[in-house]
Amino acid sequence: MTERLRVVLADDSVLLREGLARLLTEAGFEIVGQGGTAEELLAAVRATSPDVAIVDIRMPPTHTNEGLLAADTIRSEYGGRVTVLVLSQYVETEFALRLVTQGEGGVGYLLKDRVADVGEFSEAVRRVAGGGSVIDPEVVALLVNRRRARSPLDELTDREQEVLALMAEGRSNQAICERLFVTPKTVEAHISSIFSKLELLPAPDDHRRVLAVLTYLRR
Repeated sequence: MTERLRVVLADDSVLLREGLARLLTEAGFEIVGQGGTAEELLAAVRATSPDVAIVDIRMPPTHTNEGLLAADTIRSEYGGRVTVLVLSQYVETEFALRLVTQGEGGVGYLLKDRVADVGEFSEAVRRVAGGGSVIDPEVVALLVNRRRARSPLDELTDREQEVLALMAEGRSNQAICERLFVTPKTVEAHISSIFSKLELLPAPDDHRRVLAVLTYLRR
């Protein structure tokens, strides 16, 4: 994407929200709206139709699921036209599963206290805006440790499971190489095998990658 990505931010912490706005602006994003409540978030999204809405889950007045409901509303009203990146202190597993398996467009779920690199966070926002997925490893672990029925994923080798888990976190092939200390050709071979075992027919790699990740997180 060559144009500046347009972002709406929602968090009831003014300091955190303003800090994120400043960091993202310096990273080349355009902040087109901010809010401290779910109502302000929805109003900003409806007024500006941003590329990405960055949403906290627990917001005023009850600090329970207001942001969650607002995220659902955004995805329902806009489909893939407005993507959603959840930035929260908490892991809401049922919501996380629904977020990544339902609706259209890119999705992300990151934990605030685990975001330690501005560059990686900026790249996560760009990936979500581009239709990809970025899921915190802790969220992935909680999702896949739930009890589940047998699925095609059981056919994957341990190393293929590792590769798919890193794909679910939004890692690029190069990042997977660096994490697993293997060559690009090895990673490509693992991904090709994953696509085959999950019966994902030939299609643009990005599309199959998202489908593979969704299969992984649904199980």
